[in-house]
Amino acid sequence: MIYLQLIWVYLKIGVLGFGGGYAMLPLIQEEVVEHYHWLTMQEFTDIVAISQVTPGPIGINSATYIGYTVTGGSVFGSVAATLAVMFPSFVLCFLISRAYRRFIDNKHVQGLFVGIRPVTAGLIASAALLLMTPDNFIDGWSIVLFLVCLVCMLKRWVHPILLMILSGLAGYLIYV
Repeated sequence: MIYLQLIWVYLKIGVLGFGGGYAMLPLIQEEVVEHYHWLTMQEFTDIVAISQVTPGPIGINSATYIGYTVTGGSVFGSVAATLAVMFPSFVLCFLISRAYRRFIDNKHVQGLFVGIRPVTAGLIASAALLLMTPDNFIDGWSIVLFLVCLVCMLKRWVHPILLMILSGLAGYLIYV
């Protein structure tokens, strides 16, 4: 039964997750933490962190890890969640690409794309706010680390990969 629920959840997320992986995070959190209670918020936050530092899209990485976790360590759970989240995007991209050239200049299609852009930005902002919990900000050092990283990213002083490595090192030095 868990496999069918997992596939259903990730099919829904795959259909509704406009804007990529970060936009999917609030949907994933709502389903796996709030609705089904498969994970705690702390476990979800850890999965998001792991999904960010592993190669590949965060939505697919998190689906793979969550599928594995909620099915008790089953590789089939990983495969089921990953394929379920990818399938709607694959079908939609295939269908849209076939029709896009024909309707690219249509004012209704252009209006649709203009309407989707701010929603995507809102979903990504929601994902950021979703992760601003006491689980992630355990003391003053974590707040300082967040602010330093935020400024470095906004000013483009440090490459994101180097920033992740330095943040991991700082976390290790501060908390171990």
